[in-house]
Amino acid sequence: MLPEHCSCSSYGNFVDNLRLYVRGGSGGMGLPRLGGQGGNGGDVWVVASKNVTLKRIKDKYPQKRFVAEAGANSSVRALKGDGGKDKEILAPVGITVTTDDGRTLGDLNVEGDRVMVAKGGSGGCLYSEFQPSKGEAKHIRLDLKLIADLGLVGFPNAGKSSLLTALSNATPQIASYAFTTLKPEIGKLIYEDYKQISVADLPGLIEGAHMNKGMGHKFLKHVERTKQLLFVVDVCGFQLASKTPFRSAFEAVQLLTKELELYKEELLSKSALLVVNKMDLPDAENKLAELKEQLQNPEEFSDLLPEDMIPQNYLTFRHVVPVSAITGFGISHLKSCIRQSLDEDAALQANATHQEKLHALRYHSHGHL
Repeated sequence: MLPEHCSCSSYGNFVDNLRLYVRGGSGGMGLPRLGGQGGNGGDVWVVASKNVTLKRIKDKYPQKRFVAEAGANSSVRALKGDGGKDKEILAPVGITVTTDDGRTLGDLNVEGDRVMVAKGGSGGCLYSEFQPSKGEAKHIRLDLKLIADLGLVGFPNAGKSSLLTALSNATPQIASYAFTTLKPEIGKLIYEDYKQISVADLPGLIEGAHMNKGMGHKFLKHVERTKQLLFVVDVCGFQLASKTPFRSAFEAVQLLTKELELYKEELLSKSALLVVNKMDLPDAENKLAELKEQLQNPEEFSDLLPEDMIPQNYLTFRHVVPVSAITGFGISHLKSCIRQSLDEDAALQANATHQEKLHALRYHSHGHL
């Protein structure tokens, strides 16, 4: 478990947050005698690029300082000084760039996206009495939020890594200790028509993640960017450690819901599917029937939960899919449910965008009558 005071968040060798110092270049001096103008200082940009990780930036630039070039002074030979060169920080796709106080400067969602983080100073000229200005200087944070179509949500040992392996071509490292996934794994589901869907298995949640126990917050931060949620529970329930109570599959679903709700309620407005794993275990069929009945009337069974762990709103799952990641049972059905659910949302979104555009067109045409 990470110590409370650890400022650079990393899972093993995986870094998902980096703080950098950036400064725009200073402007060049003007030349009062001939009315010459100094060149402007260069700007500092963060640019999304492939094959870069935050760890690589950290290793390559241990000082974590990025300063753009200064503008050239005005001279008799060149009355207008050249501008300083911009400084580009190549960063991975899926980064949110923020200031130290949490203000968002921009998102890098696709390769080539750019965010200016420090503006260069102006060159000296007549209006500034030929005195140049300094470039902006500040600390910024690069925060990696995984962008995946689906985020796997489940307690440790629900079998998420095995499920990801069964669904995709990812080969996550699987170990059977309570805190299994120490860094996010992304698997790709590839369909016969070559459509690809990305699934992220994120560091395992534990009860109390919203209070930032363990890796809770880092996990929940990554969930924010996934389009849909894929809850995974062990059909026979689980016990995290000998000191924690045993939880049935129904309780696990509600505890996961509550964790998300306490962290950020809007997360629960995402479409969700429920995977009931480990159907190869004895008595799994009976347990599944019981779970389905409980999910149809969750209020009636809320007394199974501790008072503070009852969600305000129960999630309704689009599909409840029983599988066994070990034997492969139910996996192809799950793949088609995932595809169907994402396609439905995409169609709804496309329709909403279309309606907005129509509305805007009508508004403009009426406005000009």
